[in-house]
Formats: sequence, structure tokens, C-alpha cells
Amino acid sequence: MNNEELNTYFTQQLIDMASERLGGETLACSDDFFAGMENLLKPGRGVFIDDKYTDRGKWMDGWESRRSYGRDNGREFDWCTIRLGIPGVIRGFDVDTNHFRGNAPQSVSIEACVCNGQLDDNTEWTTLLPQTPVDAHSQNLFSIDSDQIWTHIRLNIFPDGGVARFRVYGDPSIDASQFLPGELIDLASIKNGGRALLCSDMFFSDKNNLIMPGRGVNMGDGWETKRRRDPGPDWSIVKLATEGSVNKVLVDTAHFKGNFPDRFSLEGTNGSDSDVLAGNTEWQTVIGEQKLYAHREHLFMQEIESAQQTFTHVRLNIFPDGGVSRMRVFGYRKEDLK
Repeated sequence: MNNEELNTYFTQQLIDMASERLGGETLACSDDFFAGMENLLKPGRGVFIDDKYTDRGKWMDGWESRRSYGRDNGREFDWCTIRLGIPGVIRGFDVDTNHFRGNAPQSVSIEACVCNGQLDDNTEWTTLLPQTPVDAHSQNLFSIDSDQIWTHIRLNIFPDGGVARFRVYGDPSIDASQFLPGELIDLASIKNGGRALLCSDMFFSDKNNLIMPGRGVNMGDGWETKRRRDPGPDWSIVKLATEGSVNKVLVDTAHFKGNFPDRFSLEGTNGSDSDVLAGNTEWQTVIGEQKLYAHREHLFMQEIESAQQTFTHVRLNIFPDGGVSRMRVFGYRKEDLK
């Protein structure tokens, strides 16, 4: 795939598991004299303000170390360790040097580890990306072939310099140890391993906003389609974290006051991602059409028609169009129903 195709694949089909929004955190770095390491995981690509300076030099929207190359400071490269907000299988990286034109690294390498406690000198790191050249002021995209679940990343930059943003794209994995046997779980939550696979339209905002943590902060923090000129519906398919039942559903139209859907319905199916995406599965009604209202949390339990069945995917249908801030699909894992 070329860079444009790779970027589309990363952003439309995978999750940035290091995102600050999902709980990703920069833990430590060798040096961040000019710009803090925490900027790496912020949203967007970073900005440049021409005349903004700090008492340490030019303000930069990213992580930037002081100059070390050719100096006797004992460092051959700089590094930053990151705890993923969601553990999972890593499919690719975006090392974005946006606005770092004369101060970008020459090359990078990336390592990963599995750690349930604190990183220390005994942590075993595995190289996922060997030392590879990067371009200044560019999105440097790298595809990774690894099927292991990872929890932490170490970004190494050679010999020094600045990176605006760092994305770790992959497939989140549910951690069964985080739940009690028989616990009611939000199976759609991105934090638990859910993922929005496909939608009819996301003109105004991304489909994965629908399953993000917390309530939406504004109208842009939801899933919103363009205006239809037919009865609809628009729809979004969510892969559940694991196969399970649907016992309680919450549909939140927070901040959608003049553009909320008139009605919604929810369907479920069992199948692989490829079958679902190819349209080779049968959809079954979970909740028939129900009225929605502006800027409100809507809770549905009695309306659920198939609480005794299990599903791998659900499809939210909105009539005729509009915006939904969040959807929660609470149920029990299939193995807990035995």
C-alpha cells in the first residue's frame, strides 16, 4: 500500500491504542528539554506558532530533545516509553514529524513489551521496527506484522530531535482478568476491545466516537452523518469486544439538539469480520424502532427482544440521519452464560 492507502487503513479500520483519550500515557524519556513528551499522544497533527517562544527556546507542539549529536553527553539516541491506553495487537505506527523541519530525527526504531506492573531494568523489549530513516515534516507510516498482544512501547529517535505525534494503530484486546465472572460488561466499549467496523456515513465526525469512554464533550465528539434526502436509515456496525448477550442498551444524544435522529433500532449478528463486511450474515432485531430525543440519555431494557441470544456484532440504525454521542451495549460474555 502507498502512504495514502496505509493512512486510510490505519485511521478507518484500526484504533490508535496509545491515544491520550483512551488512557495512553508517556511514562519517561531520556530528555524533553525543548518540548514535553506528553505532546506525543495529543490529538491532531500538532500546530506551529511562528513567534511563540519559551525560556528554553522555540515553542514546539511535540516532543523535542536538546541537541546531543557530536556532544560528549553519553547518549547515542533519545527514547520515550509509552503505556498503551488499550493493550492489543499492533498493526502499524505513525511517527509524525509535522513542523519539525530542521530538527527532526534522522531515523527511529520502535520496541514493545508486555508488562503488568512498572517498567524497570529487567523489562524485556522486542524490536517491532528496526532503525529506519524518517522524513522531516511528514507522516512516517510503518506497517507491522505481529500477532502478539503488547502493553507498552518504546520510541527511539536517532540521534536526537523532535516528533510531533506518535500513533500506535492496532486491534484492541479484551482483558478477561479485569472482569468478575458473570459481570455485566459494556461489550461495545472501545476500552474493552469493541470497535466500529463500518458505517454508512461519517461526514461530520468519526464512527469510533460512538464507543469512546465518558460522555461526549461537545457535538463534534460523537458520530454524525450528513443530511439525507431519503427516509434512511444511516447505520454503524460495531464489533463487540467478545461474543455476548445484549441486556441493556444506552443511546446518548448529548449535545445533539437540532440534529439528533428521530428514531433508532438495533440489530445483532454472529459472524467473522470479513463475513459482516461482505454482507454475508443475517441481522436479527435486538431493539425495534424507538423514538429519540435531543440531548438526552435513553436507556432500553424491556424493549430488548433477544436477551437470551449472543452476538458478535451489532448494527445501530438511525432514522433518517443525524448524530449520536455514545452507545453502550451491556451484556454478559458467552462463556459466563453457560
